[in-house]
Amino acid sequence: MSLHVIVGAGPVGSATALLLAERGDEVRLITRSGSGPEHPGVERVKADATDPEALIRLATRATALYHCAQPAYHRWAAEFPALNASILRAAEATGAVLVSIGNLYLYGQVDGPMTEDLPARPNSVKGRVRAELWAAQLAAHDAGRIRAAEIRGSDYLGAGVVSSFTVMVLPAVLRGRRALAPADVDSPHSWTYTGDMARALVAVADDESAWGRAWHAPTPPPRSIRQLADLAATMADAPAARTGRMPTALLRLAGLFSADAREIPEVRYQFDHPFVLDSTQAQQAFGLTPTPTEDALRETVMAANSA
Repeated sequence: MSLHVIVGAGPVGSATALLLAERGDEVRLITRSGSGPEHPGVERVKADATDPEALIRLATRATALYHCAQPAYHRWAAEFPALNASILRAAEATGAVLVSIGNLYLYGQVDGPMTEDLPARPNSVKGRVRAELWAAQLAAHDAGRIRAAEIRGSDYLGAGVVSSFTVMVLPAVLRGRRALAPADVDSPHSWTYTGDMARALVAVADDESAWGRAWHAPTPPPRSIRQLADLAATMADAPAARTGRMPTALLRLAGLFSADAREIPEVRYQFDHPFVLDSTQAQQAFGLTPTPTEDALRETVMAANSA
């Protein structure tokens, strides 16, 4: 039985832990709080992943190390590099293949569907952070120090997801109120299911030929925020959704009280223009089919209603 070590118990880390445990692997899930899903096959460990020596001890004899953690959204630039460096050291010391979750920020604004072949051309601070994290991992891989790969997804759907849609739009829709989003609510946008991120992480970790590059997680055709809101209202038997663009002044006001809201303007381009992920390469390479948006959204709505 192989040991798989996961850093981070967010929606993707938790889904990955459960997927591995269900297939019979030994799973060790590391978080600062010792949290994570309850499962007899998942060992939850309280530890600081920015401490490389502690992480090396916990990842010794691991087959794979999954980097599914991230600092608070407004602390990426300050805290991500140290976390990434610690995980790189652990991968090098233990020989475990490192598979990390990423996103599409490093591409910057792109005209047309995004594929893995696009160069990194970030147009935001967060995009530069993401580009630098992957560049460090890839350089270590190319130098033969580690074996690494990255799985990139778009904005998530699934239980426990925190995003502009789940924070600003979905609660209002479920209450029958008008929902405002800092976005063009009719622009096509890709939504990746957290379970599909987990399946891609495991598939890549298992396949030596998949290492040394980035992959896009299986993702269905895009839906606009308005389409997603309409579908959520129907699923929840709520009044018809009413969605609109959040005025810039209101977003600025929200930024006075929320650190995360202050981060939105620099990545607003993702919602003011088509933001479409092409996952053809991973689907063909690993035989993975994206979970239908309806199923992913249903899980999201059910979790929101039970919170």
